[in-house]
Amino acid sequence: MAIGDFAGSTRRPTQREFGMEAGYSAPLYWLYEIGHAALNPSRAMADASRLLLKNPINPASHTTLGKSMAAACELFERTTRRYGKPDWGIAETVVEGQRVPVHLNTVWRRPFCNLLHFERAFEHPPVRPQPKLLVVAPVSGHHATLLRGTVEAMLPNHDVYVTDWVDAKLVPLAEGRFGLSDYVDYLISIFHRLGGDCHVMAVCQPAVPVMMAVARMEAEEDPYVPRSMTLMGGPIDTREAPTAVNALAQDRGIDWFRRNVITAVPWTHPGALREVYPGFLQLNGFMHMNLDRHVQAHWDLFTHLVKGDGDSVEKHRDFYDEYLAVMDLTAEFYLETVENVFVTHALPKGEILHHGQMVKPEAIHRVALMTVEGEKDDISGIGQTKAAHRLCPRIPEDRRVHWEQPGVGHYGVFNGSRFRAEIAPRITDFILSVEYPRGATYDGMVEARARSRSEPADAADEPDVFALPANVTSLYPRNAAP
Repeated sequence: MAIGDFAGSTRRPTQREFGMEAGYSAPLYWLYEIGHAALNPSRAMADASRLLLKNPINPASHTTLGKSMAAACELFERTTRRYGKPDWGIAETVVEGQRVPVHLNTVWRRPFCNLLHFERAFEHPPVRPQPKLLVVAPVSGHHATLLRGTVEAMLPNHDVYVTDWVDAKLVPLAEGRFGLSDYVDYLISIFHRLGGDCHVMAVCQPAVPVMMAVARMEAEEDPYVPRSMTLMGGPIDTREAPTAVNALAQDRGIDWFRRNVITAVPWTHPGALREVYPGFLQLNGFMHMNLDRHVQAHWDLFTHLVKGDGDSVEKHRDFYDEYLAVMDLTAEFYLETVENVFVTHALPKGEILHHGQMVKPEAIHRVALMTVEGEKDDISGIGQTKAAHRLCPRIPEDRRVHWEQPGVGHYGVFNGSRFRAEIAPRITDFILSVEYPRGATYDGMVEARARSRSEPADAADEPDVFALPANVTSLYPRNAAP
């Protein structure tokens, strides 16, 4: 199917087409919705009781028993609530000691993704260069707002753009499918929109599609290829230091995932009947990986509420309001990712395809490469992201770097105090070293770039890949399969 060719897309894929036994997992989502609806009265009663028990006019609010009952009501309400997409909440940043307002704009739209620009309203232009940075958020269950800390850390030194992926249950069937190749198409289109004069940072899961997109662009000598890519905690080669996540995929096999975790979106949602890997199942997996920690965290919340420790309570609320807000993934994207990344290891074996065309990471030669791993990462093991250097032998040694951050797990690779203090500055230095190599002057680099690549396209002039003819099966039609 051509990119954006939605002919026949309103037809719902059958369970048989997904390799599933009819009805085996389809009711999961519907049962979840029924259970959630059934708890609505109890949740409302618990919230009302909490407000009553915390009212200072109520004498019970000053007793240990009253505080304990109010804490129990809040705990029940929070553990049964459906969490919506959080706000970004980034109103300003500090650039060279100057407080600068930040305005959030959507500069590019597609059915499954919006490109957000964190535009800084400078009163005085900064002295230090501010390279354009595209942060590719993962399509792995959480919203892009999970990278709020990442964006905040990069804003003082970069012109930041972020991929804001759309919850699959909100996308009507008429908008078509979204698989791994479509993800790559989106990235290539975004690089075109940004004019190529940008750097890309892939956080976790998108390390694979980002490398695929760059490899396809390099193979086609695309002038809009990004200047560098930073891959952080990504599963480039999951044969290296396999984790529990990798072992599960290997042991179960792709057919197990087709039968057990794919279900249909219920009515009332815009994407009704779309086959998805639902967010509530993903959240269940996230929680069970560290179940003891989450149980202890909620017990701590109860005790902090009883003691009146407001700071600790707010920290818990802020973290879990984000952590418990999940989104659905399209079935085709999830299954293709599991199969290609975790089961068959198609990328490091040189077997991964983009619309039927072989993706060749060895073609990458103009794009600088940085990889970042966490010493205690239990999602993407040590060496899995670093493998990208082995797959890209044509990148010069002085345009590649690897950093392993001591003492951090998966989340700490892109967020937290060590990311802000140790990882983010290294990424910024790497990007600046690519922008302005040793011995090059600013004016000289600007002139060289003007000669070597086209100017960034205006939104009105951007090639619309969704308007390609129906017989075109690739962004690069001269190499498309007949």
